[in-house]
Amino acid sequence: MERVILAGADGAPAFSYVEDERYGLPCADLVEVVGPGAIDAIMTKLPGWAVAGPVDLGEALVAGGARVMRHAHEMTCELRTAPPAETGAPGGFRFAPCDRSAEEVFAAWRAAYPPGHPDHRDVDDAAALRDQLTPLLAGKMTGEVLPCSLLALDEAGDVAGGVVVTLFHGLPWVAEVFRHPARTPSGLGARMLAAVRDRAAADGLERLGLVVSEGNPARRVYERLGFTLVASSMTVVIPGRSM
Repeated sequence: MERVILAGADGAPAFSYVEDERYGLPCADLVEVVGPGAIDAIMTKLPGWAVAGPVDLGEALVAGGARVMRHAHEMTCELRTAPPAETGAPGGFRFAPCDRSAEEVFAAWRAAYPPGHPDHRDVDDAAALRDQLTPLLAGKMTGEVLPCSLLALDEAGDVAGGVVVTLFHGLPWVAEVFRHPARTPSGLGARMLAAVRDRAAADGLERLGLVVSEGNPARRVYERLGFTLVASSMTVVIPGRSM
């Protein structure tokens, strides 16, 4: 990954980042402060951008007027030493390959993140389907969808939940764990993820990574399944010049 280095007001290098896209915005990802004046330089040179980096950097940018998009915790699971867990589908459901269209998956995926959820997408349904779920399942957002991914189908064969694993920067990455809260029993998410762990190990993978948002109770489930904290980060949006 090629890093971009930008200077501060004094002309000396102030911060570096990897250019990406997030939330439909240009994104300065993996930001590192390399000199004085980084906060002012970011606020001045990246108006309208998403900026992702250490929590203390995000908090400083928020103090300067940026808006928090996500405070997240990166976790990984070593598959060979993961604790045992129930991997079978509950009664009335079955696990199947993640090979349905985005339109078929959308209802369960959308219902999993209602208003008030830490990962709620504050966009209309059409935009959520077009800009988020469709490119994810097409392998255009966080990498190709891996075979260990699965969907939970109900007795009618409709999608009720799923776990989507992609190849993100060379690491098998749990991009989504979701279930329709009104149509599935509690605990389905843990069973799906445990089944994915086993499938990933059978495919020869050594570890899985994921990111969980601050305040999401699913973090306790991930910890129970062997995921441990690696790092925390914050993504903020820098105000545009017109704001």
